[in-house]
Amino acid sequence: MKDFTDTRDEETLDELWLLQHPSVYTLGQAGKQEHVLTPGDIPIVKSDRGGQVTYHGPGQLVVYLLVDIKRIGIGVRFLVTGIERAVIDFLGRHGVAAMARKDAPGVYVEGRKVAALGLRVRRGRSYHGLSLNVDMDLAPFKGINPCGYEGLEVIDLKGLGVNLSVEETARELTPLIGVEFGYDALLK
Repeated sequence: MKDFTDTRDEETLDELWLLQHPSVYTLGQAGKQEHVLTPGDIPIVKSDRGGQVTYHGPGQLVVYLLVDIKRIGIGVRFLVTGIERAVIDFLGRHGVAAMARKDAPGVYVEGRKVAALGLRVRRGRSYHGLSLNVDMDLAPFKGINPCGYEGLEVIDLKGLGVNLSVEETARELTPLIGVEFGYDALLK
């Protein structure tokens, strides 16, 4: 991501990278070690994304948004809210009422976090992005204060009654992200 961002120019097309990580805790730029409670055997990696600490693992869709926000004429706040809106729209299509919070980026269902955001913008270009809990072991979240919030509960799509694979989730969510940032014509 860093290399892509550092070497791209004004003509480089934006990209979404869709993946799953092996089990890992990541500490963002604001990450405080005190929010890592009992990591066990899960490695802890420092990251240059925004935010505190989170967990990534199998069964979680990670979407890295490599977007030239300067070129498409949006700011960081619009990028964050656009990502949140896409996830909220996706969940709504599956009968799940979700919301964003101004005080804590991400997407929540009845106070439980289903999607986390951690971005970095350098020279008007974003990288890092979104993690959406699809069908995963949520126990590792108990080893941290997710996103730096003590007692924050997390949930996955399966726990919300949405039975999709990570791949199916990616296929449905990607066009919704595209619409938010004006790429819907390219997705047809």
